[in-house]
Amino acid sequence: MAFEIPSDLNPALMGLAWLRGRWEGTGYREWPGEEKTEFGIQLDIADNGDDYLHYLAQMFEIDDQGRPVKPLMIETGFWRANDHAEVEAVMCSPEGFADVWYGTLQPGRVDIVTDVVARTPHATVNYTAGRRLYGNVDGKLMYSFDRATDDVALRPYVWATLERR
Repeated sequence: MAFEIPSDLNPALMGLAWLRGRWEGTGYREWPGEEKTEFGIQLDIADNGDDYLHYLAQMFEIDDQGRPVKPLMIETGFWRANDHAEVEAVMCSPEGFADVWYGTLQPGRVDIVTDVVARTPHATVNYTAGRRLYGNVDGKLMYSFDRATDDVALRPYVWATLERR
């Protein structure tokens, strides 16, 4: 699908413009003590004219035909960039996490790490740190999320390939 940068896009978002839109695909998640599972993912990234992007990611358990069966995860947040190729993001999940991320922006690539991970007393996992990579490879969005917990050092957790819809 062709991608165009809108003429009225806030100039602060030019480095992130390639992320705008809806992305869908499949990926895998794997964690010690859990079986490796395939999932479906939908990622919506939008702007409203201001200097930030709204981010909404949803992962689903899928059937043999790749159709969503039940929700696995959802997160939402906001991303900003500056003219020094730096990115900041704030994200949260109903699993009881709120994260502040920062990192670097390159053409077609975003690398971010957690600055802060806040958890509610009843968070589903003792998540402590993360690293993410979003990259445009031949028009597809490649995504990875490495995670650490109180018990497990930073390691790959989820990865996916998405296409623009």
